[in-house]
This record gives sequence, structure tokens and C-alpha cells, in this order.
Amino acid sequence: MAKKVVFVAFAIEDVAIRDMLKGQSLNTKTPFEYVDMSVKDAYDEEWKKKVRTRILRSDGVLAIVSANSLTSSGQKWEITCAKAEGVPLKGIWGYKDDRTALAGVSTMTWTWANLEDWIDTL
Repeated sequence: MAKKVVFVAFAIEDVAIRDMLKGQSLNTKTPFEYVDMSVKDAYDEEWKKKVRTRILRSDGVLAIVSANSLTSSGQKWEITCAKAEGVPLKGIWGYKDDRTALAGVSTMTWTWANLEDWIDTL
């Protein structure tokens, strides 16, 4: 089976969680590749254009969901873009003690089995 391309949307405060996913994607047996568009600067139109292109090239968008997601304008835009473009979107809770809900984002508990099962549906 060919590897799937997964775009990861996250709040910059959750970069450590993103790094864990990135590390997992480097495992040769992992069935997904990782796309990173994180920035620390303002989200300008050029950034949005590049992100939209990468989301469209992805098989799915995985949103790392935490309380930080509620105030992350970049992550909110990435999620809105994925929905607008019809790219499959799934949330994964970044912390076991944080069950933040994002409107319109189906979110699952982070286990490698859950992640693999979702990727298999793409």
C-alpha cells in the first residue's frame, strides 16, 4: 500500500505533540507522510495559498485538538480550508486530560491504532 499524505493542523503551543507525530512518520513502517506548514509569523495570503495547495495534495488533515486550538487562528484557518476543499478531516486529542471540542471536528483519542484506522479510510 502506498503511503498516505497527512497534513497536520495544530496550534503552535502544541508543537511538542506535532513533533511526536513527525517522529512517528519517519518510522519506515508508518503508513503516512507528514506535511508541516507551521509558522511563527503572521498568516498572510501567500501562506494561505501554500497551505491550501498542500491540503489539496493531502489525503487527509489531522488536527491536534487542545485548549490551544480555541485561540489558534492558523489552525482554525487550516481546518476551515480542509472543510471547504472537501479533504477528510479528523481531530486527535493531544493530551489525555484535555477533551476540548471543536465545532464540526470529529475527534478521537490518540492511540496509534486509532490513527492507523483513520489513515486506512483515506
